[in-house]
Amino acid sequence: MAQRPAVTVLGSLNTDISLLVPHLPGPGETVLASGGATFGAGGKGANQAVAAARLGAAVSMVGCCGDDEFGARLRAGLAAEGVGVTGLRAVPGVASGLALITVDPAGENSIAVAAGANGLAGDAEVRAAFAQPCDVLVLSAEIPVPVLGAALRRARAGGVRTVLNLAPVPEGAAGLLAECPGWLVVNAQEAAALAGLGWQGGGRADARGGGQGEPDGSPPQNEAALGRDAAAGLAAGLGGGHVVVTLGAAGAALAGPAGTVMVPGFPVTAVDTVGAGDAFVGALAVALASGLGPAGAVTAACAAGAAAATRRGAQAALPRPADVLAATGFAWPA
Repeated sequence: MAQRPAVTVLGSLNTDISLLVPHLPGPGETVLASGGATFGAGGKGANQAVAAARLGAAVSMVGCCGDDEFGARLRAGLAAEGVGVTGLRAVPGVASGLALITVDPAGENSIAVAAGANGLAGDAEVRAAFAQPCDVLVLSAEIPVPVLGAALRRARAGGVRTVLNLAPVPEGAAGLLAECPGWLVVNAQEAAALAGLGWQGGGRADARGGGQGEPDGSPPQNEAALGRDAAAGLAAGLGGGHVVVTLGAAGAALAGPAGTVMVPGFPVTAVDTVGAGDAFVGALAVALASGLGPAGAVTAACAAGAAAATRRGAQAALPRPADVLAATGFAWPA
């Protein structure tokens, strides 16, 4: 390439507090952590920005944090990764976003998030997202839905390629899909939620779901078929866009104008899946911005997501090309 692919991420920034537990707690259950709490940088938007930067893109991050110590650390951490931070706004008197994460021995996780300043993203962030040209604009659902909708409309009017990650699926998701994002990325559980909104035709999604790089083991026999049907049904309503339903160790289902295909996964021994889905999204954006076709871009994203699951943490686990190669044998193409 003559220059690095340009990726802009409009999304959330959080401080993650992670606990390793013997098993994920059920309703009303108290579980003692097996060690001390760890603090790290996170938030789906920030994770995706770091993932894209580590895989070779020139990245700009747009979003909101508090004018507190957590916000200052989040900004400094992104800058240290080479991510542009001029689009970050510190909101006076508001706490930065915070996530509490529990991780079990198999690497599965549960997450609770306090949005904090992320919930105050607005028109200023939409303008900042388009302040400079980019090859791909990544949008994730931990910021207000009207902001995402406005960004999708402006991107469509300006011919900017978009990747929308509806994780978690917010109220108003149907309106976002009506804006016809270029790419929609969801896991199987999220695809099932969208199916309940009438956006999936013909098939049904497996509610098991998860990010890329789940622990080794055979997935349910019909999981691939369910993912394929979910992707095809969702794509039917996107007006020529692409849909990816991630299926953990089974890979991903890709649907678009050329039809529906299954993209194989990369078997790894997972220790923590917290950042794997964000690694997938960031990698997909870089691969698309680098000129890869749909199936090739999803294959690259599967490899990055699997590699991220082999290490603990969110941003700390996000891979560079050498990490992807070491974990999966896949040579990063950009």
